[in-house]
Amino acid sequence: MTTELIRLTANQAVAALRRGEISPLDLIDAAAARIAAVEPAVNALPTLCLDRARDHAKALMAGHRREAEGEPGWLAGLPVVIKDLADVAGVRTTYGSPIYKDHVPTRSHPLVERIERKGGIVIAKSNTPEFGAGGNTFNEVFGRTLNPWNTALTCGGSTGGGAVALATGEAWLAQGSDHGGSLRGPATLCSVVGIRPSPGRVTRGSSDNLFSPLSVEGPMARNAADLALFLDTMAGLCPQDPLTFDAPATPFLDAALNPRKPRRIAFTTNYGGRLPVERETREICAAAMRHFEAAGCIVEEAYPELGPVEDVFLALRSHHFVVANEPRIAAHRDLIKPDIIWNTEQGLAQTASRYAWAERERAAMYRRFAAFFETYDLLVTPGSATPAWDVALRARTEVDGVKLTNYIAGSALTSAITLTSCPALSLPCGFDRHGRPVGLQLIAPARGEAVAISAAAIFERESGLDHLLPIDPRPGVVPEGG
Repeated sequence: MTTELIRLTANQAVAALRRGEISPLDLIDAAAARIAAVEPAVNALPTLCLDRARDHAKALMAGHRREAEGEPGWLAGLPVVIKDLADVAGVRTTYGSPIYKDHVPTRSHPLVERIERKGGIVIAKSNTPEFGAGGNTFNEVFGRTLNPWNTALTCGGSTGGGAVALATGEAWLAQGSDHGGSLRGPATLCSVVGIRPSPGRVTRGSSDNLFSPLSVEGPMARNAADLALFLDTMAGLCPQDPLTFDAPATPFLDAALNPRKPRRIAFTTNYGGRLPVERETREICAAAMRHFEAAGCIVEEAYPELGPVEDVFLALRSHHFVVANEPRIAAHRDLIKPDIIWNTEQGLAQTASRYAWAERERAAMYRRFAAFFETYDLLVTPGSATPAWDVALRARTEVDGVKLTNYIAGSALTSAITLTSCPALSLPCGFDRHGRPVGLQLIAPARGEAVAISAAAIFERESGLDHLLPIDPRPGVVPEGG
């Protein structure tokens, strides 16, 4: 029965819970057994809270904590995992930092409170890079999380633990966050689905950068419909976040179950050579667009002008890092990894004029994308510049023969879209010659999550790639050159 339960989609599991065919305790036991079986091979969920989860399950089964039953996104007792950047009351929460290795918060993050109010049951914390900074999931507290398709490779970051938990069947849904690609990158490298919602769609609650649109919270799942269900769980106005707004009148799940195909799709592999993307990745993504054409969509090679996105993103991200990390570095410099110190000091050193320039460029980029979406319903790019690389490397150093100058440079495909505030969804589109997952990034107009979800559902119907999960972890070797 454990094997059968972990193979259910989230929507199937919620439906079975609603019908009373299974209980939340059944799902917790199934998840616990699966975690025990695969966790030694991947290190995705270093902190479990199964007793707390069972207490929550028993309360739901007794008719308590069900005030949100019937609302969109009701999970009915489905187990979920929470990224180790978000507080869960009474559960060790480290943010991937030795500074907080023994931290146990007394109150949950507002998003966790919302998920639990909607019937989600937290069973574990998923591994993350230190303070969520980096495209490879490792830290000094819990070590490295490994890619289940090949455990010699990275799962990406920073929501790497969540992506691996989904791919291996340790969980049905995973919460995460995204700044430069932290939901989208791991989804691509692990062959799951993740979406960076529009700023304000999901509460960030306790962030000190409450008025910045760079970092957002969001869902990750194994398919588009499950992703939509979890986005419905998360979406809505939150008094603790000034950017949030009401959830839509039509649930996102409707976009997945009754998708409307985009009429005209723009596709680019690398913005005309502007951003480096590995050749085989370009070829796989270009070939995958036939699934949209088979569904009756018009696909054209087109893209908006990016402008100096690398410099703009670095300037804005560095300012963001000053807000988040200046006090930490002052108090605990010796316990913070060099990448975070470097990024923060970039922000401290830049002039007000430089920051103002970056803001003007971001505004101009938003206007270019808004104009582009007057012609196209969707923009599609590769989800990552390369497939997964050696897990022992802190970050990629080269892409398609181009040397990368810093640890975030390899994520330009996703960080560029962060600047536009457009929602962006990553989903599987194939595998390279070494068996490494490759994915697409579907970019919709501002607040157009339903457009991206509809397109993802249509693509899945044509490709069938979502049916490959979950998998058992697979040992392997690092491909030559990667």
